[in-house]
Order: sequence, then structure tokens, then C-alpha cells
Amino acid sequence: MNISMKAEADAMSAAVVTAPGTVRIETLPLPQPGPGQVRVRLEGCGVCASNLVPWSGPEWMRFPTEPGALGHEGWGVIDAIGEEVDGFRIGDRVAALSYHAYATHDIAEQTAIARLPVELSNVPFPGEPLGCAFNIFRRSGIEPGETVAIIGIGFLGILLTELASAAGARVIAVSRRPFSLASAMRAGASEAIPMDDHWRIIEKVKDLTAGQFCDCVIEATGKQWPLDLAGELTKERGRLIVAGYHQDGPRQVNMQLWNWRGLDVINAHERDPAVYMRGISEAIEATAAGRLSPSPLFTHRFPLRDLGAALDMTRDRPEGFVKALVICDA
Repeated sequence: MNISMKAEADAMSAAVVTAPGTVRIETLPLPQPGPGQVRVRLEGCGVCASNLVPWSGPEWMRFPTEPGALGHEGWGVIDAIGEEVDGFRIGDRVAALSYHAYATHDIAEQTAIARLPVELSNVPFPGEPLGCAFNIFRRSGIEPGETVAIIGIGFLGILLTELASAAGARVIAVSRRPFSLASAMRAGASEAIPMDDHWRIIEKVKDLTAGQFCDCVIEATGKQWPLDLAGELTKERGRLIVAGYHQDGPRQVNMQLWNWRGLDVINAHERDPAVYMRGISEAIEATAAGRLSPSPLFTHRFPLRDLGAALDMTRDRPEGFVKALVICDA
């Protein structure tokens, strides 16, 4: 190997957000895994809607970001292993719960990776959001015969529609985009309601449920109005599941309504890495077995150098868009 080839082999590329809506790609030395860690040569990383607030440049955001930061939905192949790693080897293809995955390489704890089986060879697998869907579904406690409303039919909402329908629930999908509503119907929803008028939606759901409203309502947008709507659609002693990421400021809730109906309000966000990994492992098993079909939802793919365009598309959500992937080895 000549000197230039050796230098290239010892380097990595990573995206750095330098200002609101601005990104550059930097070349850096390859990181080395420490004890209990592996290095993953990333094939790709999903683009998460939680990136959009930092991308917009709120007052609390600090630029430039760390290289690769904001990316947390990576998958790829282990290419280096630190000491004290057990059960993994170089060449294993894994989904990784790491936090600098807008890059060609990232370091992950051995407790934060899950091996991808041969059934998923060459299949993109952003484990973190798929695991989130399974963790939210578990927290929702959905039973056969229940009526479930899902407000916000993006990537997460479609997956939850598929899971709830497969569990024997009647799903009412509520979303602002016709494309999303059609996707929900394909995923098993019984009803699709445009999210256009607050009171019209309430009356429609009231009619569909003989005045009882829903056993469980999952709010999957992270916005104030859908949160308000979620409470209105939940029946007495029903379950309101907050799955949306409310990161852009405080929220107000109709506590009188929540009190009067005796709602169980569940904030279905996890911070324990072990719980994250349990969901990712469940998602791997279900996808490998054909019980979950996420691949059609990866509607747009971008090379790492076009991360900015991927974030802009995730923000603008054009017709036909569900989820963007950044292909890190491209």
C-alpha cells in the first residue's frame, strides 16, 4: 500500500453542521475503539425528524456540531474491536445505537449494537427508530378489539399502524397528507381522517365509535394542536400515548378534560439504552420473519455529502416522502 492509499485507509468522513441549514464534510483520523467498544464502518443512517430543530438553529444550539453529531440511526459492519468485547467479531453487520452516525465510521458500545441476520443482508436497517416503534407499542398496551387513533402518519405512525392492526386493534389514522393516509390504509388502518379541522375530526371519531371515543390514542407529531386533539379523542379511562418528540418549547394541556375523563397519560420515550436495544432486537426479529415491512418506507436516499438536502426534505415532506436515509459509504 503506498502512502496516499494508507492515509486514505486511516481516515474517515463526517458531517459537521456549521450554522443553521449549513453542513460541511470533514476528513478526520479514524477513531479507535476502547475497551468494550467496536468501530462500525457505517453503510447508512436514517434522518430523524428530531434533527430539524437543531438544524433550524434555535438559541440554545451551539455550532459547529461535533463531527457526525445528530446522526443516531446508523447501521453497518464492524471493522475494529476493542478489548473486552465478547460475542462480536470484525465483519459482523449490525444496527448501532450510536450518536455520531452522520459519518463513514462511528464508535459504539458493545451493549449498543445488535447483529443483523442473513435475512436482512443488503437491507437498510436504521435500528433506533424501528426500535422506538416497538417500545412505544409495548407502552401503549394495545389489546385485540380496541379502537386506536394514531395522530400523525409519518414513518413512526405507519409502523405503529401496522403493529396495532396486526395486534387485532381497529386503527383510525389521522394525518394532514393524503399520501400518508393512503399509506396508513395499506398498513391496516380501518379509517383515515384528514387532519384539517379540529372539531370535524372530533365529531367524525365520535360517530365512528358510537360516542365512546378511543381506547388508546397515540400522538406522533410532537406539536401542540395534535396533542390537544389526542386528549379529545381519548375515551374515559382511556390511554393517551405521547410518542411525538416535543422539543421546541413548553406545552399546554387541557387538564380539566384529562381529569374529568381519568386519562392514563403515558410519555412513551425511553432513555435507558437497554430498553432501546430491546426494541431494536424485537424490530430485527420481526423484520427478518416478515412480520414488519419497513423497507418501502425508506422513500429517499442521499449520499453523506447531501445531508443538508436530506434534512431539508425531512422538514418539507413533499408528496411521496416518508423517510430519508443518508448512505454513508457513498
